[in-house]
Amino acid sequence: MLLLHRGDLRHLGRQGRLLSERVLITGVLGCLGSWAAKAVLEHGDEPVGYDLGDATHRLELILTPAERVRLTLVRGDITDLDAFARTLDEHEITRVVHLAALQVPFCRADPALGARVNVVGTVNVFEAVKERLDRIPGVAYASSAAVYGPGDPSPAPESGGTAPATIYGVYKLANEGTARLYHAESGVPSIGIRPYVVYGPGRDQGMTSDPTQAMAAAARGEGFAIGYGGVAQYDYAPAVARAFVRAASAPAGAVVANFPGLSASMQEVVAAIEAAAPEIAGQISWQETPLPFPATVEAHALEDALGSVPQPSLAEGIGETIELFRAS
Repeated sequence: MLLLHRGDLRHLGRQGRLLSERVLITGVLGCLGSWAAKAVLEHGDEPVGYDLGDATHRLELILTPAERVRLTLVRGDITDLDAFARTLDEHEITRVVHLAALQVPFCRADPALGARVNVVGTVNVFEAVKERLDRIPGVAYASSAAVYGPGDPSPAPESGGTAPATIYGVYKLANEGTARLYHAESGVPSIGIRPYVVYGPGRDQGMTSDPTQAMAAAARGEGFAIGYGGVAQYDYAPAVARAFVRAASAPAGAVVANFPGLSASMQEVVAAIEAAAPEIAGQISWQETPLPFPATVEAHALEDALGSVPQPSLAEGIGETIELFRAS
C-alpha cells in the first residue's frame, strides 16, 4: 500500500498518479518572476512563464542552463483576457502566481498604460481563475508597500494604507480591492503579498532598485550613488519569490500581508555592501531623503497563513547577491 503524506501531495491525475503542479508565473522575466520560476523548479514542479517582454537576462542570471530548459515561456499580454485564459487551459495550469506589473517610474510616465497592465491585468487574472476553481485553488498576487503614504504611522498597520504617494500605489490598492470583492462575490481565494524594498540579483529597475544596483557596481569594483536614504524594510528577492510560490498553493479568504522583511538604515545597507566588497569602501554614496512610505510595517498575516517565512540576514543576502554578480 502506498502511503502519501499531506506535505508531499500535490495533485492526483485522473488515474490516481501523483503529478507535479503546473505553475503559471505572470511577469516571469522580472526579478521576482525569475526567482519564482527557480522556486517552482526547486520544488519539483513545472513553471510556465507568461510575459510580453523578450529580455531574458534575469532568467540567465538566476537560472542554470538546465533549469532554463525546464521553463516553458509563453509570450502573452496580461491585458488580453482571452489569451490569458487560453494559456491556463492549453498548459493545464494548476497554480497562478501573478507578478506582472509596471513599476513606479513606468506608471508615472504613462499612467493609462500602467492602469491597463496593473489594474485591468489583475482583474483578468481573477476573472480567468474564477472560471477554473475546480483546477486552480486561487491566486497569489503582488501588492506593494507602496499602498502606504508618508502620512501613515510607522510601523504601518497591516490593514493597509488609504492614501498612497504614487499612482503605482493607487493601482496596487485597487488590486487589493479587486481580490477582496472577487472572494466576497465569486469565492476566489487569494493571498496578496506586499514587499517593501526588494533586493537581490535581478533587481535592476524600479524606484527602490538602487541598493541592488550598488551591489552590482561593487561586484565590478565600482562605486555608486544611491538616490534615497533613511530607514526602510529590505526583502531578499529569493525569499519573497518562495513565499509567493507557497502562497499559490494555500490561498484562503482574501488575505493581504506585508512581507516580514528586515528593517535597516541606508548606512547599514552600505556598510554591508562594503563588508562584502571592501575594495570599494567609501565609494558608495546616498541621499538623505527617505522613501515616501513608513519606515517600518507590521507583518504577521503572511506567517499566520503560511507558517515561517525565512530569509537570510541583511549581510548574508547582500553577500550572496554580490557573489552571484561576480560569478555572472
